[in-house]
Amino acid sequence: MASKYVVLAIYGAILVVHGLINSLPIQWLAWFGHLGAFWNAAGIFVLVILIPAVAKERASLEFIFTHFNSDNGMGIHSKAYILAMGLLMSQYSLIGYDASAHMTEETKNADRSGPAGLVTAVALSSAFGWIFLVALTSLMTEDIPSLLDPGNDAGGYAVAQALHGAFRRRYGSGAGALLCLGVVAVTTFLCGSACVTSNSRMGYAFSRDGAMPFSRFWYRVNKQEVPFNVVWLSVAVAFVMALTSLGSQVAFQAMLSVATVGAYIAYGLPILFRVTTARRSFVPGPFHLGKYGLLVGWVAVAWVALVTVLFSLPVAYPVAEDNFNYTPVFVGGVLLLSVGAWVLHARFWFQGPITNVDV
Repeated sequence: MASKYVVLAIYGAILVVHGLINSLPIQWLAWFGHLGAFWNAAGIFVLVILIPAVAKERASLEFIFTHFNSDNGMGIHSKAYILAMGLLMSQYSLIGYDASAHMTEETKNADRSGPAGLVTAVALSSAFGWIFLVALTSLMTEDIPSLLDPGNDAGGYAVAQALHGAFRRRYGSGAGALLCLGVVAVTTFLCGSACVTSNSRMGYAFSRDGAMPFSRFWYRVNKQEVPFNVVWLSVAVAFVMALTSLGSQVAFQAMLSVATVGAYIAYGLPILFRVTTARRSFVPGPFHLGKYGLLVGWVAVAWVALVTVLFSLPVAYPVAEDNFNYTPVFVGGVLLLSVGAWVLHARFWFQGPITNVDV
């Protein structure tokens, strides 16, 4: 298995490629977006058919939908608690709802295509993701603790080990599992590039409104109308975060917590204000939910509140220093710093989004 420094070097190289892709003209970036959408759809279609066809042994639907792995080595035996923890897996992947908003300034008919793209992406991701997960979990016929054992052929990666076992039993070799994982790896690579795109446009919007240090440098665009400076800022920040967490699991957990829980809180707060203080003053755009808007809004707020609590629960028992869930500590710290910065400084000069900027 590669050392952590080799992994960091590979990660750095991939980030550089992502930066180069995002430095291309918008037309090329759109092409990569289309490629990502096609690869995701085609990859899931192929794997959903291939995986059950290859597997000689498949788990029953009863096992897939009703079995709880209480022999998990984490000291968690309550089925309700395991279900609650399992819900969080979808929250790690169903994220980035704001990406459509970040790209609207480079989108035709943005007032309609932006929100329509968001709704479509969530609906398709939920449907096809569910089908893909059912196909993957149908392979979980082996002793589950053995799939998670760091000493197995896949180094403890359950999905990779399950794929390896299925191909080995069918063909006597686990090489086919590498092809399946290759499809997933390319999907992950394209998603990583899309993340840099989203982050750079978000950084550009913040700097355009004067809400970032050295804003005048970050909101500049090149001749191809690409925010080149903030693209490479996004790449640099991503690498520094990985470097910081290299020797500390706690630091990694902190960044993951803030990135996930913080994003959901950021999604939930505008919706909360929309259904409360701005209930009467809110002016809907051409694409809206009509009379169902308030109902959907309250459901969204309730769900965000629920997953925020779930993300803060202990992930192992008995709770000790090495398995303590620092999520509420770090997320609370970020919220405290953010609110403090607003109260003590930003509220005296920040006047809201700037609509006309000479870039």
